[in-house]
Amino acid sequence: MVVVTGAWIELNHSIVFNLRDVGGLPTAGGGVTRAGWLYRSDSLGQLAEADREAFAALGVQTLIDLRRAAELDEYGRAPAWACANWRHIPLDYPPWRAEDYSAEVGVVAYLVDRYLEIVELAATGVVAAVRLIADPASGPTLVHCLGGRDRTGVVVALVLSLVGVDEDTIAADYARTESATARYEAWARVHRPAEADLPDYLARCPEAAIRGVLRELTDRYGSVAGYLVAHGLTPDEIAALRAKLRTSDG
Repeated sequence: MVVVTGAWIELNHSIVFNLRDVGGLPTAGGGVTRAGWLYRSDSLGQLAEADREAFAALGVQTLIDLRRAAELDEYGRAPAWACANWRHIPLDYPPWRAEDYSAEVGVVAYLVDRYLEIVELAATGVVAAVRLIADPASGPTLVHCLGGRDRTGVVVALVLSLVGVDEDTIAADYARTESATARYEAWARVHRPAEADLPDYLARCPEAAIRGVLRELTDRYGSVAGYLVAHGLTPDEIAALRAKLRTSDG
């Protein structure tokens, strides 16, 4: 059985801490994002067989894994039973280096710079993921990376912007991953005591980070849609995304 606490979806036997439905968010004109059509998560490599029935109840048909091949080798992919259509769309950008972060730089500036690397250097993968989410044939779709914060956070933020969710709501959705990370760290202190706590730039999710990315894309391309169209998404695909993921305007 799936237990929803707020918007969290709890799977009792799996090591999954950041699984949630992106439905129910208000959109421009009075609609909302459709429940049960787009999920976001941390890695599903440790999705347990004991949660098979519970996960199936979500109705996920397409699963988009944004991780690098090396991460698949290390942590594993979601089991075949988790979806009818598993798609690996690795986002190709420079690995993050601890030495690039300092308290003087700060978490927000560091993350904005890293996220802008994702959207510019991995634009092909970002557009491929958004295109797949938009495709009606994909059905209910789940997108994830490792922690469900950075790559997933950027892709979901762009999708939400396209369907008319305002910046405040997008930022709040992004920031919720910070509490998911805290849940993971609390679990790890018990079950993986040798594992060090994450540094601030990996543990925190300040709203200003995703706001900075959305605003920079608007400055560079005129809008989030402008960025995606400049890298190959079509107006018809944007229309399909909106039809799929939001209810009729009120």
